[in-house]
Amino acid sequence: MIEKYIPPDWAFDFHGHRCPFMPIGYRMGKLAMEFLGVEREKDHGFFVFPEIGEGHPQTCMVDGMQASTGATYGKVLIEKTHYGKLAATFYHPKKGAVRYSLKPNFIDSFGKFKFFMFRKKGVEPSEIPQKAADKVINWVYEQTDDFMFKVEPLKEFNFLPVKGSFNKEKCSICGEYVFERYLRMKDGKPVCIPCSGYKKL
Repeated sequence: MIEKYIPPDWAFDFHGHRCPFMPIGYRMGKLAMEFLGVEREKDHGFFVFPEIGEGHPQTCMVDGMQASTGATYGKVLIEKTHYGKLAATFYHPKKGAVRYSLKPNFIDSFGKFKFFMFRKKGVEPSEIPQKAADKVINWVYEQTDDFMFKVEPLKEFNFLPVKGSFNKEKCSICGEYVFERYLRMKDGKPVCIPCSGYKKL
């Protein structure tokens, strides 16, 4: 496998354990950037929409995507779709969008490794013998892009991010600052969402 698609050690440290899905997300992000002709995002111009949901273990891919692309949750550049799929759309306003998904044959072959036997028994990744983890990780490194990924350019895709604002006010109940788009009114006074009694945005 080409060296640039192998995550650096700091990416594993950031993720917290050695598993095969973080490197898959890392590689997916790298390939998407190459496809769109963009560099790792320094600011706020490249967006990723992982199709993962909740309650399935393959969500580790997203940490790899963040590490390779620079599109992070902290910069509000990632938004999950909750489709429960192993795929993601990568979007740059000036370069367009592309969707990468894992091919079923790759997933089927992948799932036969001992690493996943441990996971299905509830063993946490950091507690799985390193030999088992490294075996599947190295196997992933050896697979071709064509075997792993379905690639779909999305010509009609568009996304308009929320406009940033530094405007904020203090909640009239708890006294904490709240940015304006999250302020609510209660008895004619500005309040934060928890103090407002609303459960959701």
